Amino acid sequence: MKLRRSLLGLFALLSICMTAQNTKLPTLEDLIPGGATYRFAENIYNLQFWGDNYVLPGIEEMTIVNPKTGKTLYNVTLDQVNTTLEAADLLPIKHFYSVTFPWSDQPDMLISKPGKYILYNFATNKIDRVIDLHADGMNQDFNNESKHVAFTKKNNLYVDDKRITDNPEGVVSGQSVHRNEFGISKGTFWSPKGDKLAFYHMDESMVSEYPLVDVTARVAEPNNIRYPMAGMTSHKVQVGVYNPATQETIFLNTGDVTDRYFSNVSWSPDGSKIYLIELNRDQNEAKLCRFDATSGQLETVLLEEKHDKYVEPQNPIIFLPWNDKQFIYQSQKDGFNHLYLYDTDGKFIKQLTQGDWLVQEVLGFNAKTKEVIIASTELSPLDRSIYRVNVNTGKRTAIGSSKGVHRAQLSQSGEWVLDNYSTPIDARNIELINTKSNKSTRLLTAANPYAEFDMPTVEMGTIKAADGVTDLYYRLIKPADFDSTKVYPAIVYVYGGPHAQMINNSFNNSARGWDLYMANKGYIMLTVDNRGSSNRGLEFENATFRNLGIEEGKDQVKGVELLQSLPYVDANRIGIHGWSFGGHMTTAQLLRYPELYKVGVAGGPVIDWGYYEVMYGERYMDTPETNPEGYEAGNLNNLAGNLKGRLLMIHDDQDDTCVPQHTLSFMKACVDARTYPDLFIYPGHKHNVMGRDRVHLHEVITRYFEDHL
Repeated sequence: MKLRRSLLGLFALLSICMTAQNTKLPTLEDLIPGGATYRFAENIYNLQFWGDNYVLPGIEEMTIVNPKTGKTLYNVTLDQVNTTLEAADLLPIKHFYSVTFPWSDQPDMLISKPGKYILYNFATNKIDRVIDLHADGMNQDFNNESKHVAFTKKNNLYVDDKRITDNPEGVVSGQSVHRNEFGISKGTFWSPKGDKLAFYHMDESMVSEYPLVDVTARVAEPNNIRYPMAGMTSHKVQVGVYNPATQETIFLNTGDVTDRYFSNVSWSPDGSKIYLIELNRDQNEAKLCRFDATSGQLETVLLEEKHDKYVEPQNPIIFLPWNDKQFIYQSQKDGFNHLYLYDTDGKFIKQLTQGDWLVQEVLGFNAKTKEVIIASTELSPLDRSIYRVNVNTGKRTAIGSSKGVHRAQLSQSGEWVLDNYSTPIDARNIELINTKSNKSTRLLTAANPYAEFDMPTVEMGTIKAADGVTDLYYRLIKPADFDSTKVYPAIVYVYGGPHAQMINNSFNNSARGWDLYMANKGYIMLTVDNRGSSNRGLEFENATFRNLGIEEGKDQVKGVELLQSLPYVDANRIGIHGWSFGGHMTTAQLLRYPELYKVGVAGGPVIDWGYYEVMYGERYMDTPETNPEGYEAGNLNNLAGNLKGRLLMIHDDQDDTCVPQHTLSFMKACVDARTYPDLFIYPGHKHNVMGRDRVHLHEVITRYFEDHL
């Protein structure tokens, strides 16, 4: 009997071992972009419209399909294209994932090569045109109508083969300005016909140079950047207008540009007027201005918007394609970003959308039905859904399935939508949808990229914010082998700042690969979108005004209290990690609530808001002179003596967003306070660690929690 019990025990042990061997957990290489075996949902890359027909690109061939009939109009092979290119002494292409189809009335695709644009006729398999430009040109902006090309080299702007500026050091043309705030992402703006070019011209010679250091040289070399810190002298921006026909440039007469911001540049449909939004440095007053594009003179201020905290224009006006005297203006003036219709005299006509939800994007129009197609949070702050809005009646109609996070593109007529979306359980679906009938055709159902692995479970819920009223969304991730009778350490992953939302109804509720990895290593992972984050309206965001990191931190404490209430969480082993604003939050939480957290890893953190840049910093904090109390309270150097847990600071030595001074000043403050954080530097990276090194970064973070939590 004793032998029998021993054998049974042996068989049980073998069974456990075999079960463990059958368990397959994803590694960082599987979960982190840059990993050798990184898993991602199948996609149709470069899926797009040619007019109202849709294009299915591939590696070996490209297919163009009529959505009404489902029939193939064209099928072009890689061999066909490359044979033609090589015959013209042009370099071949490797796939169809980078070609575009700008002209609905001609069968040309645009191929971009170093120093060349090629118009390839896919109906005749011939080259219609080759446009030469400088091979080392940056910020290329090709106009589909005129075929003119704008680009930059160093700090100067070129159009076609002509340099149109002659800037000294410290002056830049044709590039993004105001540090990419106010929705700015580029520096050149072609008129509708492509016969004139508006461009940003930025003088930053008066801005202090910030010394970064390039350590790749044998003797390290300075890499100075212009970095205007909060309260300091900022750059000056003008808007130029270049005419390729006359080769002349004029500048808009905006007056003294000191401490003024210009954003959201757009053209009238006939190309005779330029519209832009001007902000004062306090960012609490915005003006929509109209200029004559030929003389540069200000014609009128069409409307003004003021707010006691800040106004943040993010989108240029958009003219109705069926009425060039009316345009859509986007504003948060009723508390949520909505669409307002005005005429070109500045007369308010109507509000097109309204409600306790916001418009996230205008995708385009259906001129035939007089509808504007939008993406919005009308269903839920966690969803991004597609709707058509009748401009005459205001009636909204959902397009496709509303649940999930939808990224859509509209055909030329507005009759068709290509909808690329995911839900918490769907990795990716792509559908072709008729915007009128709402009938859809599934083009892709992506398999779960983690299907072969044992994955953790992802749960969602809400808790009350520190104000006791506002609902906050949270995401909780548990190990694949979760056992409610066990007790686990927990890690809070936090961002917490404006313009970001960590939790939504996309695949796995937008859980990051590292969060999934750590859950399977035996941690309970929590993320809370605190007040101040995006997609919840202006009041939700404004709760942190002039006190960044304070109210957000109180909300994160409510998340920790949730963890402490769970019987399977070890309340004495709670960690926290975040990057950038999340790095600030991580550091602040360890210093303000040292009894709650045992370990933290802060990446690229803001430590002192006085070291952060003008536009972002002053929008949310005002200046150090007008808000000394807020800057003092938000300066984490003042709290260095409170550090009790283990804290790893990670910073990139080329960080031009949160400059290294943040982390280095904190190290000095800790030395003075006799507290003991750890430090890791990533040479050669800017504000985040990208590429292959990103896996290394997350291994470093993982090891720190494994060693200390």
